[in-house]
Amino acid sequence: MVNHGTIFYVDDNPKSRRLLTSVIRSCGFEVVSAGDPIEALSRIRKSSFDLALLDYQMPHLTGSQLAQKIKSAKPDVPVVLLSGFSALPPVELIFVDAHVGRGATLDELLDTMRNLIHPRAILQLRVQSCSGGAGF
Repeated sequence: MVNHGTIFYVDDNPKSRRLLTSVIRSCGFEVVSAGDPIEALSRIRKSSFDLALLDYQMPHLTGSQLAQKIKSAKPDVPVVLLSGFSALPPVELIFVDAHVGRGATLDELLDTMRNLIHPRAILQLRVQSCSGGAGF
């Protein structure tokens, strides 16, 4: 199976974490997970990952607060925030590259992750499909 990248997934709900980890892996991603933000903080500098996928509501730190700490340690790593809200206040999204909330589909989440990890590859595919693969 093709490896689309490594996801650092942080969610304090064990059932949600197991389910989404399984789905993400079946779609070709590697997954490193943590059960709470404090555990995640201890692993940020030790782990190599292409994208951080964070639950919004967690004890000790919100996903937004954890996103800020991840961005300070790894500024080039995109962060996706998952929440049960359709929208969040802009102040909660300052250190977040994408918010996937209520009403979003699994396909939308996966597309968002792929686009953030491989933006040039997606752009190249679009250019090829629009131009029939021919050069300019």
